[in-house]
Amino acid sequence: MRRPMVVLSVLLALAGTVAARPAAGPPLPARLADTGGGQLITAEAPAEGSTTGTVAWWSLRRGTWVREGSAPARFGAKGLAEGATRKQSTDTTPTGLYDLPYAFGTGPAPAGTAYPYRRIGDDSWWCQDNAARAYNRWVEPRPADCRASEAEHLIEYRTQYARALVIGFNYRRPVRGRGAGIFLHVNGRGATAGCVSVPAGAMDRILRWADPARRPHIAIGTRSGPTAITRY
Repeated sequence: MRRPMVVLSVLLALAGTVAARPAAGPPLPARLADTGGGQLITAEAPAEGSTTGTVAWWSLRRGTWVREGSAPARFGAKGLAEGATRKQSTDTTPTGLYDLPYAFGTGPAPAGTAYPYRRIGDDSWWCQDNAARAYNRWVEPRPADCRASEAEHLIEYRTQYARALVIGFNYRRPVRGRGAGIFLHVNGRGATAGCVSVPAGAMDRILRWADPARRPHIAIGTRSGPTAITRY
């Protein structure tokens, strides 16, 4: 009779372990203060000083957020900073919830892309000059009041901007000195100058998934603390 008793004891112990295991919490988008629409990209870093983390993309289906995919992410070389008080040229990725105005790239959009997509040409620039009227805007050609030294010549970043999405940080009503040219783009050699980057394959999957009718947004933040992604 000892063997059945031992088996029974083991089964009871396992049952207790399962019962003690905490139930899985709600998906990340459900814990955010806002999501902006029915599709959401989350870019989460372990802490403010982190240069790596995870990007995931989610769809709201019948009231439940479903993760459609994920990929390793890179952030600014100096980590992340609160978007409302971030300063330009600090190499930090701004935290917050932002819309995604349009996509762009050096080549054609991936097959199946429904998102508005703009092709980079030889005269395509992103103006980051605080004195320019077109601050934080795509310009083509570059206007005289936007100095080349204060603008990105987009075609020079063929790897990073093979595919990209504009992140609506400081975009609708730009605040001078807050920052310009923040994108979700393809990985370069290392950390970014303030953008979020992912592997090329993941960027293509995101563009095929994004549905402008569902108002995709991106939430950027940390796992906890004052810049926790769940605050946005």
